Amino acid sequence: MTIKGKATSLDIAHLAGVSQPTVSRALRGSPSVNEETRQKILTIARELNYKVDKNASNLRCQQSGTLALLFFEDPTPDDSLINPFFHSMLGSITRACALRGFDLLVSFQQLSADWHADFEDSHKADGLILLGYGDYLESESKLQQLVAQRTHFVRWGAALPGEPGVSIGCDNFQGGHDMTAHLLARGRRRIAFLGHASDHYPEFFERYRGHAEALHAAGLEPDPALQADAITTEQAGYEAAAGLLAAGAHFDAVFGASDLIALGAMKALRERGLRMPVDVAVAGFDDIAMAGLVQPALSTVQQDTKQAGEVLVDSLIRLIQGEKVESRTLPVRLALRGSSMAG
Repeated sequence: MTIKGKATSLDIAHLAGVSQPTVSRALRGSPSVNEETRQKILTIARELNYKVDKNASNLRCQQSGTLALLFFEDPTPDDSLINPFFHSMLGSITRACALRGFDLLVSFQQLSADWHADFEDSHKADGLILLGYGDYLESESKLQQLVAQRTHFVRWGAALPGEPGVSIGCDNFQGGHDMTAHLLARGRRRIAFLGHASDHYPEFFERYRGHAEALHAAGLEPDPALQADAITTEQAGYEAAAGLLAAGAHFDAVFGASDLIALGAMKALRERGLRMPVDVAVAGFDDIAMAGLVQPALSTVQQDTKQAGEVLVDSLIRLIQGEKVESRTLPVRLALRGSSMAG
């Protein structure tokens, strides 16, 4: 096919037998265009050597063509202040943005009085992806403020009823249940749970609820003396496990609400001469890179960070385009290794 002069979206629309707005939506990657039509439009665009004028498109729709990824500053032993679980998700989000033609602005959540003015109103970004939040009850008012200001945002977190905005998260309850069921199947009966079990940390609370449900199914009652609060750091896990041991608590397994908590607990157990998993089986949640490198390698609940990044980006773009988007829970699976599989 030949077109005199520079090809336009109207030329593509004529050849594809669709409207010009449909061509624009297809080239932006909008899910409102079915896959067959989108592929037809993309094929014609390639044959015509059509190039999207990103600046002109952004000016027409008053958008920046940029998404903002905002990290919560987590306490870490290095200078990154980023939970290592989010490192792999960062790569997935970056790739998903590139495929959809969006730039990515990466920064920390400054918790200013008005995120909306900081990013969307100032046209720095068309929407926000929020990773991490600390104490949920302290951050909830900020999320409510974003909703009230009609800011386009999605967050990685427990997708529970009544939470502000759109949340994408893993099935924390099922992960907590399945890992505890695994430990029970290995003959463990006194399983310590390390991690906050309250509304302040909804993801950890859901993992604890799944843990408790698996115990109930086995005819066991959760022992309050075997639950210790911990935020997601190795130091917190170390202190929680050391505290239980100092109090004389008897347990034959530890389930850390995150891998970092579990890794800290392993250090405390090792210092006291306890063998893993012969004396105490250990499991975590997240499957960060370090989980497979320690000795013994850590059994954990694996979250699909590739899918998570893609769903976060897709959900945010659909919000920006005015589509209805629901919170979503993604499946998990167990990654079973030496810390729970022998002994």
